[in-house]
Amino acid sequence: MEIKGEIFRISGPVVTIQGVNTRMYDVVKIGNEGLMGEVIGIEGDKSIVQVYEETAGVRPGEPVENLGMPLSVELGPGLLKSIYDGIQRSLPILKDTMGDFIRRGVMIDGLDHEKPWEFKSSVKAGDKVSGGSVIGVVKETHNVDHKIMIPPNISGTVAEIKEGKFTVVDTICTLTNGTQIKMMHKWPVREPRPVSKKLPPNIPLITGQRILDGLFPVAKGGTAAIPGPFGSGKTVTQQQLAKWSDTEIVVYIGCGERGNEMADVLNEFPELEDPKTGRPLMERTVLIANTSNMPVAAREASVYTGITIAEYYRDMGYDVALMADSTSRWAEAMREISSRLEEMPGEEGYPAYLSARLSEFYERAGRVVSLGGLDGSITIIGAVSPPGGDFSEPVTQNTLRIVKVFWALDAKLAQKRHFPSINWLSSYSLYSKALSPWYDENVSPQWTDLRDDAMDLLQQEAELQDIVQLVGSDALPPDQQLTLEITRLIREFFLQQNAFHPIDTFCPMDKQYKLLDAIQKFSDKANAALESGVLIQDIITLKSKDELAKVRFEEDFDGSLKKVMDKMDKEFDSIKGESFADSATQEVE
Repeated sequence: MEIKGEIFRISGPVVTIQGVNTRMYDVVKIGNEGLMGEVIGIEGDKSIVQVYEETAGVRPGEPVENLGMPLSVELGPGLLKSIYDGIQRSLPILKDTMGDFIRRGVMIDGLDHEKPWEFKSSVKAGDKVSGGSVIGVVKETHNVDHKIMIPPNISGTVAEIKEGKFTVVDTICTLTNGTQIKMMHKWPVREPRPVSKKLPPNIPLITGQRILDGLFPVAKGGTAAIPGPFGSGKTVTQQQLAKWSDTEIVVYIGCGERGNEMADVLNEFPELEDPKTGRPLMERTVLIANTSNMPVAAREASVYTGITIAEYYRDMGYDVALMADSTSRWAEAMREISSRLEEMPGEEGYPAYLSARLSEFYERAGRVVSLGGLDGSITIIGAVSPPGGDFSEPVTQNTLRIVKVFWALDAKLAQKRHFPSINWLSSYSLYSKALSPWYDENVSPQWTDLRDDAMDLLQQEAELQDIVQLVGSDALPPDQQLTLEITRLIREFFLQQNAFHPIDTFCPMDKQYKLLDAIQKFSDKANAALESGVLIQDIITLKSKDELAKVRFEEDFDGSLKKVMDKMDKEFDSIKGESFADSATQEVE
């Protein structure tokens, strides 16, 4: 139902309208150009609307039109490989229609309503169906089967179902109560899609990145934050997660990032190859692009658009990874809108409800059983861009109260060319204990002990570094010098990883275990040799120790590692023999 009124007042993207009855979050067309906006407040006979587009030139008295529904996205075949703005307008289609500059007031469908899709049904007449039931399949891309589901709020008995080629707006199924089911349905972005039940986070998201899988794992259906200053590697880390994590679908939200950064993402993602299939990575990706010069209201909406699309694929039984880059820009958009609404500001001018909005977003993650009985998950990985790398600012602190994994990017590590530049002393994962049984069963029973020993050594190194800076490492006792050498191996051989090397870019779990186990074996042998009287210099100059660094780049990893470990055994036997001979000579003398 469309109800018309007029503009009463304009303050940037916030417009006050009158003469029209509205409900919260109704979508409204503003002015002669029909700019799209959303009701965010009602005061008496007036409504406050945040407009998703630039309002320059719009004047009081121009007409407004209430579309009578909340901001919703179209869900159906054709989402994958798409590049949208924050309100699900296809950017390639906008470019083809009007060139490089998007005109205001343009509303286009989120899905292609004319493209035919081959539909194969999986139910027959007489079958009972309810919200979430899968009634058929469409081959959306080469490796993704798009399951056509009954919308969550509909149930009944199938009266007729068709097979063949149809568009997303054609009726493919009719229920006995007269309800017509299409391949596409709409869903309000601010309303979480319902599920049957939530499952515990006890399966890790395998990323192939050693510092993440090894020290700070995230569970499927979990939440993680990557805060870091400019140039510390947030975008590369998120691209690695998108490319290598064991999820079937990726939703990448570029929320308020600089135009050149977003352009890099839009150029690089379509060219990335999916290592699992050899096909383009875009075939299982949805990109949502909102640069920092786009209207703030659309930036605020983009996060909800992305999570709703992710929930849709989760309901099909897929594991989804959602990257939000960055939630700081989203919070800044909320701050700007809040100030124009003249709301009472909270810390650093952010609205008092900042924490609640962040919680609402991250709580839509989870591993669940869908209404249709399928297991799916959404893992949310949110980048945070604290000004000047200050982790004490409100967005970072409020995010840390919510998420269970914290990957702290460190500008100093990035300057030292240590990538991924995740600080192992500041980062943490609250999933480690819950995931330990999985690692012990699927990787090795020794995995948890190896990881804990590595973390203990890294913490010891941090304490020793204060002394080293004062007196130098040579002044330390031999056992502490050995600790520094072993932690160097952990840092340089295990934690460092080359995202652009064809072999080292991804490290499977068995390879991670063998690398960490090899470092542990060197540690055990070195400590035993030191106790038997071998000089520390003889231990740290062993050639096999340095050759261990090259093993991770070898195609024949197992063969190369065996050769190095055999050589290490011989070298330790040799220096122990020399040490014993020297001791015997001294006793004779």
